[in-house]
Order: sequence, then C-alpha cells, then structure tokens
Amino acid sequence: MEETSLRKRREDQKSIQSNEPKTTSLQKEVGLLSGICIIVGTSIGSGIFISPKAVLSNTEAIGPCLIIWAACGILATLGALCFAELGTMITKSGGEYPYLMEAFGPIPAYLFSWTSLFIMKPSSFAIICLSFSEYATAPFYSGCKPPEIVVKCLAAAAILLITTVNALSVRLGSYVQNVFTAAKLVIVVIIIISGLVLLAQGNTKNFENSFEGTKLSVGAISLAFYNGLWAYDGWNQLNYITEELRNPFRNLPLAIIIGIPLVTGCYILMNVSYFTVMTMTELLQSQAVAVTYGDRVLYPASWVVPLFVAFSTIGAANGSCFTAGRLVYVAGREGHMPKVLSYISVKRLTPAPAIIFYGIIATIYIIPGDINSLVNYFSFAAWLFYGLTTLGLIVMRFTRKELERPIKSPSPCTFRC
Repeated sequence: MEETSLRKRREDQKSIQSNEPKTTSLQKEVGLLSGICIIVGTSIGSGIFISPKAVLSNTEAIGPCLIIWAACGILATLGALCFAELGTMITKSGGEYPYLMEAFGPIPAYLFSWTSLFIMKPSSFAIICLSFSEYATAPFYSGCKPPEIVVKCLAAAAILLITTVNALSVRLGSYVQNVFTAAKLVIVVIIIISGLVLLAQGNTKNFENSFEGTKLSVGAISLAFYNGLWAYDGWNQLNYITEELRNPFRNLPLAIIIGIPLVTGCYILMNVSYFTVMTMTELLQSQAVAVTYGDRVLYPASWVVPLFVAFSTIGAANGSCFTAGRLVYVAGREGHMPKVLSYISVKRLTPAPAIIFYGIIATIYIIPGDINSLVNYFSFAAWLFYGLTTLGLIVMRFTRKELERPIKSPSPCTFRC
C-alpha cells in the first residue's frame, strides 16, 4: 500500500515537472546562416552609401581610395578574428563586456557597459535610422531636402518598430534580419553587376592615371580610414549573442570568415561601379552617391535605389538592436546596470526590458542630433574600446593560459596597431 502511494506521488511530481515552462534563459536560436546575415546585415548599412565621398575627398585619387577600402576590410577581418578567439574562449553574450571583465576586472567592464549603453550603441542605432529616413523620404521631396521634422519622426517610428519586433521574439528578429539582408544584397548586386557590365563595355576612362594628383598625409590617411571603418562597423556584432548561437565554436569563426570578406568584396566592387559612371568631381558633388548612380544607369527604374537603400539601413538597424540589447542584459545580470534590465520575458524568452530601454535612449539621441555629429560622437569611444579589448586578448594569453582556445587569431598586435 505504501509502495503504491509512493509510486503515485512520484508520478504526480514528474507530471508537475513536465508541465513547468522551460528555464527562463536565452535560447540557442541563431544558426550559421543567421550569423552570417547579422554580420553582413549590420556591416552593409548606411556606411557604403555615405562614406565613399569622404574617403575619396581625403585620398584625392581613385587608386588610393580603392586601396583604403581594401585595407579597411583587412583591418576589420583581423579585428573579427581576434574577437572570434575571444568569443570561443569566453562563450558569454555581451560582446566586449565579458572579455574586459575577464582580462582587466570589473572597472573597465563597468565603464564599457555605461559608455556603450549611453553613447556607442544608441548613437549608432540613431545614425542608421536617420540614414534610413533620409533615403526613404528622398523620393517624396525631389529636388529639395526633406523637412527635418519628417526625417526625425520617421526615424523614431523605425526605432519603435524595430524595438518591438526584437522584444517580441528572437526568431522573429532573426527572420527580419535574414529578409532585409537578402533585400540589401539585391541593390548591392544590381550596382555591382551594372557597373561591371559598363566596365566591360569599355567605360574605363575614369581609371586612367588613377594615382595622379595624390597628395597623401598622415592626417588625410587617418580621416580616410576613419570614414572607411565606419562603413565596416558591425564586424563584431555576433559576439554580442554568443549564448544564443548554435555551436558557437564552429559557427562564430565560420560566420566571420565568410561574412567579412563578402562585405569587403562588395564594398570594393561598389566603389569600382561608382567610378565607372562618375568622375571624381561628380562623385564629390553628389548629395547621395547611390541615388546619382541609379539616375544615370537605372533610369526609369532609378526609384529602386532609394527603396533598397532604405531596406539596407533598416536591416542594419535591426541587427544593431538585436545584438545591443544583449549587452544591456548581460551588464544588468552582472550588477553593473539596474537589475530590471537583466530580466527575460518568461513568455517570449527575450531580454525585453533591455531592448526597450535601448530603444528609448536611441530615440532621445534623434531629437537634437544629426548624422555627422552622431558619427563623431560614436567613433572615438568605439575604437578606444575595440583597442582595449584586443589588448585584453594579448594579456589573457599570458594570464589565463588555462582557458581553452578552440581557435587562435593570427596577430592581435597587427589589429591593435
């Protein structure tokens, strides 16, 4: 009798346990394809449609301009390989935050979390959404600049929509990222193929004497790299969601090795296409390089350019929100942010409070800011912590030799220099 009663109690207990919800933690929902899409989707955003003018104005010749674009790609690849070693060695979400914590302790990690929360991530999110709204409104205000209030309201609406999507579901955010990455690759392919066709037809005049008139200085090269690297920013985004990546030891380095060279190739070929159609002077005088290219090559279907550039920027904004929300979540979990930011939605298994808070800060930046001022605001802090994190990798090779390193980057010193 007692045995029957005991067996019944155990069965009841198992039944209760089976009905309990899954552990409230981040789930591994991101595969290799989604990982590549996050890298490509966050890197190919507004930068390639804004930076060509700035890089060319500092190099003053087509040849050095293309070399700078290739060098920026190599630098981004080296940085990403360093972060791949860190990401497979310390398999925690939050990007630079857990790496700085392991290498230097809580103080640098604390400073990074607050700098990232209030400066780097929301300003980057705001820049991308402002770029989206400028391209999205351009067809409706032909020949004149769109009203600032319209641009800012549309940017705020984009932030609200993207924040809502990522707070609702990891899978939905990942799906949206995949769709917009595919959409942005359409316009990239259109520009590259049409440019190569024109090049094959003999439109090579602009490439003759491509190094003529070059007047390079240390300051000019630095500014050219500064603008080129802004276009590549996003190479480290996958490290923010390591805990949600399936088989990170394989998929993290593989996504980097596939994603960043793909971005580099696209950027170089897009610049070649621009120069096939426009002279240096024409490119420097263009208000929107991609739109000018579309008007000359794709007319009467030139309207597809601002449409797909808008898709490109909204995809980059979605990737930025998807990854940055995890940084806020990890900092809250470690006690460096208010505890409420470390909460996970029990129903949807997303760090919803962190994502919503991040969206609010980005919206505040839109009110007084413009693209140029926000880029300047973002870049110094971002590259300071990129360098510090890579220094942490070098330090941990001596201080944390016991940590398993599934992959080892070739030369973190090269990236830091």
